[in-house]
Amino acid sequence: MKNEELAAFQRLSEILDTLRKECPWDRSQTLKSLRYLTIEEVNELSDAIIALEGERLKAGGEHEAGNASHLSPFTTDLKKELGDLAMHILFYCKVAEDKGYFSTADVYNAISDKLVARHPFIYDRENYHGENWEQLKMREGRRNVLEGVPSSLPTLVKAIRMQEKVHGSTDNTAEPTGMSEEEFGQQLFDLVDWGRRHGINADDALSLANRRFAERHSQE
Repeated sequence: MKNEELAAFQRLSEILDTLRKECPWDRSQTLKSLRYLTIEEVNELSDAIIALEGERLKAGGEHEAGNASHLSPFTTDLKKELGDLAMHILFYCKVAEDKGYFSTADVYNAISDKLVARHPFIYDRENYHGENWEQLKMREGRRNVLEGVPSSLPTLVKAIRMQEKVHGSTDNTAEPTGMSEEEFGQQLFDLVDWGRRHGINADDALSLANRRFAERHSQE
């Protein structure tokens, strides 16, 4: 990590320490009280990413790093939302430290340990036998590949994650297609509209499909 990055992280950490001592609102926060605020921040970050990508595609997607000045308002929004979420993560660490649960260093060491364990083809080549990401996670004692998919995920996101996990547990190569992401999105939108015109709620229908999919693969 560069010195400027370490300095920026330390600055944020010290600001949060001060706020936890001197600001009544910050001092009163708990893991639970921050939860719904974090959910809001994640959705704001999602909106910023989609807005940036939409603007990039509108311009033909030809702008690379260093040549995208017209995207500045969107990259500024993205930077802001990333900062908000980064602050939340560190805020949780501070609250947990105050409760004696674990330290901020424990959190960052835990994710570092996980990343090393999940990349044996880089860090432990002698014991790597070609397992992919989901297969490596199964080594950790998970009962099935769908364990860990949050039940509260939005329906479409949940469908994507379950399919990624099931098909990611086998050697699966993506099939080429001539369809763009924008064209695929339009087809999804049209399918939702078709369901609406025929009295089918797309979210309900996909929720039922997710449930059936999970039931099938949780038994494997």
